[in-house]
Amino acid sequence: MTTAAELDAADPLSGYLDKFYRTEEVVAYLDGNSLGRPTRASVERLASFATEQWGSRLIRGWDEQWYDLPLKVGDRVGAVTLGAAAGQVFIGDSTTVILYKLIRTALDARPDRDEIIVDTDNFPTDRYLLEGIAAERGKKLRWITPEHDAGATEAQIAQALGPKTALVVLSHVAYRSGYLADAEAITKIAHEAGALVLWDLCHSVGSVPISLDEWGVDLAAGCTYKYLNGGPGSPAFGYVRKEHQDSFRQPIQGWMGTSNPFEMGPAYEPHDGIRRFISGTPSVIGMLAMQDMLDLIEEVGMAGVRAKSEKLTEFAVELFDKLLAPKSVVLASPRDPARRGSHVTIDHDSFAEVNAKLWTQGIIPDFRRPNGIRLGLSPLSTSFQEVETGVRAIEAGLQ
Repeated sequence: MTTAAELDAADPLSGYLDKFYRTEEVVAYLDGNSLGRPTRASVERLASFATEQWGSRLIRGWDEQWYDLPLKVGDRVGAVTLGAAAGQVFIGDSTTVILYKLIRTALDARPDRDEIIVDTDNFPTDRYLLEGIAAERGKKLRWITPEHDAGATEAQIAQALGPKTALVVLSHVAYRSGYLADAEAITKIAHEAGALVLWDLCHSVGSVPISLDEWGVDLAAGCTYKYLNGGPGSPAFGYVRKEHQDSFRQPIQGWMGTSNPFEMGPAYEPHDGIRRFISGTPSVIGMLAMQDMLDLIEEVGMAGVRAKSEKLTEFAVELFDKLLAPKSVVLASPRDPARRGSHVTIDHDSFAEVNAKLWTQGIIPDFRRPNGIRLGLSPLSTSFQEVETGVRAIEAGLQ
């Protein structure tokens, strides 16, 4: 088995590790799939923004650059990580709010259909939203139950689809198992049945290559604080395929999505194109840090990011087999790297206590109930040595 030191020495992206802010307190950070480390460039950008833009330009900043920032940054997210041409991605609210807007929009676009397909292990926000919207709008949820170490498959979707299906809502990478769905195939199957598709990209954007335009995806949403390193609570993005934009009407009709926001007109008139999906005043500060991570991803390219991700998770699984499987730990992620995102989940009944102890040692994975530890391996900021340190600490915690 190749050692962590050998893998780090051979890693063509090892030079990027120093581009992220670190402290001696954290020995191994294995939770980049929940909150990415800040880049050093972002630390500087955030500090200079307070004095050079906010402090000096004040309200004039809206006229000079802030007004268009949700669309400019959205275009960059689209070009660098989503395979989306300009004019289809916006930065806006939280993931929850954007998902709500896009779900409601899709249902209104299919008024003669009353069924929504979702899986039982989708992220809680997605499921809770769909339960509420279905109750509010008189729709029916059709639940798919994936395997413990997988996610919704093409066969399951095909079986659930019917003439009453309005919308399919799935996560591209399952938040618990790390299963990577075949978004292109599932989107095609859904379209053949006349349904729209909304992909939650929270656990894939910035770690897995995505081609929304090529795949024919209708709608997508995702957060920016995981693999895009935008910081705690940084605003999410939404994608609306260009051919849908003029006919879709979003339900949260705020002033920043109107044809001329600063006219303060008496009635809501939606803006042309993707801006109509913006609602309220955007978080300018929340859009700062992600720009620096986009710079790094663009330098490397998503193919390079994915290659490093696969090597990291393969190494984690090798360590699991050697150190943890003999201690009755269960692998709850796919073994095939082509079917896996950038995190690996392992299960054991003692992991709640083990994870709490790890945090006191400066080793930071995360725990997901009932009994799972996720090793979230952000490709540009995670070393192979961190992975080995973390897995060996888990082994020690099981003694």
